[in-house]
Amino acid sequence: MRYLFENCVFDTDRRELHRDAGIVAIAPKVFDLLDYLIRNRERVVSKDDLINAVWNGRSVSDEALTTRLNAARNAIGDSGQEQRLIKTLPRKGFRFVGPILQAQGPAGAPIANDRPMEHPRPVLALPDKPSIAVLPFQNLSDDPEQEYFADGMVEDIITGLSRSKLLFVISRNSSFTYKGEAVDIKRISRELGVRYVLEGSVRKAGRRVRVTGQLIDASTDTHIWADRFDGELEDIFDLQDRLTSGVIGAMSPQLERAEIERARRKPTESLQAYDYYLRSKFSIYQWTREGSVEALRMTKLAISLDPAFAVAYASGANIFGQKKGFGWIEDAAKERAESRQLVERAVQLDQDDPLVLAHAAHVYSYMLGEPETGSALAARAIALDPNLAMARLWAGWAQVFLGNHDAAIEQFSAAIRLSPVDPHLFIPQTGMAFAHFFAERYEEALSCATSAIQRQPNFLGAQRILMSSLAMAGRTAEARRACDAILQSDPALRISGIKSSPFRRLEDVEKLGQAWRIAGVPDDCF
Repeated sequence: MRYLFENCVFDTDRRELHRDAGIVAIAPKVFDLLDYLIRNRERVVSKDDLINAVWNGRSVSDEALTTRLNAARNAIGDSGQEQRLIKTLPRKGFRFVGPILQAQGPAGAPIANDRPMEHPRPVLALPDKPSIAVLPFQNLSDDPEQEYFADGMVEDIITGLSRSKLLFVISRNSSFTYKGEAVDIKRISRELGVRYVLEGSVRKAGRRVRVTGQLIDASTDTHIWADRFDGELEDIFDLQDRLTSGVIGAMSPQLERAEIERARRKPTESLQAYDYYLRSKFSIYQWTREGSVEALRMTKLAISLDPAFAVAYASGANIFGQKKGFGWIEDAAKERAESRQLVERAVQLDQDDPLVLAHAAHVYSYMLGEPETGSALAARAIALDPNLAMARLWAGWAQVFLGNHDAAIEQFSAAIRLSPVDPHLFIPQTGMAFAHFFAERYEEALSCATSAIQRQPNFLGAQRILMSSLAMAGRTAEARRACDAILQSDPALRISGIKSSPFRRLEDVEKLGQAWRIAGVPDDCF
């Protein structure tokens, strides 16, 4: 078992403590003391408990115990003055109070500080309406490069199902975390909090396509619907519609008519444009600088073939938001203008597609710094599709920028429930950290920011709000260390840059500026 907290990884199998980039030398008794405190962190541990567990009941002086406790605190970056992680409760005992995540793995599993860490998956309650997760379909084509096509089909099926207001549909990003795994329906049901699971396969050979699907009721582990759909490549949207209709009808017959009609949308008349769009989405999900470049190239090919392909314009505009979030922007003015051109065309073409509106909400709120417009677009997307996690996510960010912090947390929480094991949970977690920070709940902000960084260490937004929260929580030395680390990857960071941020409330801007000064961010007369 490995325990993750702050910048530490405590590996019980290898009896190693990793901190930052190295292994901390730690005496055996100190390791055992830490191990006992961490494993029993839900309660106060008495002096006698520690002596019995670590020294097998032998007589140990108060001075010796204090020495070991101080050594344990020092090893994990704590101190007797701060007691941030190990707290002494006078006349009662001791308790490990730092937030912890557990990760299971083989004893020799490497610990890396430059990639997201593993996270336990919670058990979630079922919603009060029919709920479903669509797993990645198997690609049965002879060409393994057709994987993008199978993935794209599943994403479209999820989109079609999610437009039903009477269903609860798990987001694509969470469903796809099970890709390549042996299917355990009951485990997936527990971890995603759904009753139904849809699995299937796609075979594409020349101009022919075969799609199969089977719907499983996880509560009874029984198949309640299965079908196979064959057709020409030109019939691909009809095949998707028929599969989606069958699933909705099987889950609850009374949903069938209106909800099936709501699920039917054909994004484009051009199959080649659709193919480029699917390739673009595949590249976006690589979350790399090279992937973003390729995604934008594919998007431009798609809209060159179908100038009315609204969601392709919206997705293309959204790519610039991804580039900004990871520091990949090369020409800010030019890319901002291109993003605006794409998003305005997308909304002009289709104001009733929730996916278009959700992408647009991101672009306006973050890339263009117009959260008022972004908030309105996100609200319309949610009204059209309450299951769209992306719409909830960007509704939350728009509320952060507008200063409505509790409303933002409500939307982020909804996004996380719709996609509970999303590899990109660091984005709503970072948003929640900002919301708590501005509401002066610094410990909650630190917890959210720490979780975000553990999932995606190089995400600048999470790094900055962690630094800011440390500063305002009075942990100045740690804030300065965080600032030094940020400036290594983002040397152009200046306090004056806050002036161009989308935050609308003056007090929020001033609070962020104050935190950055405490942390040591260079000041250009802000």
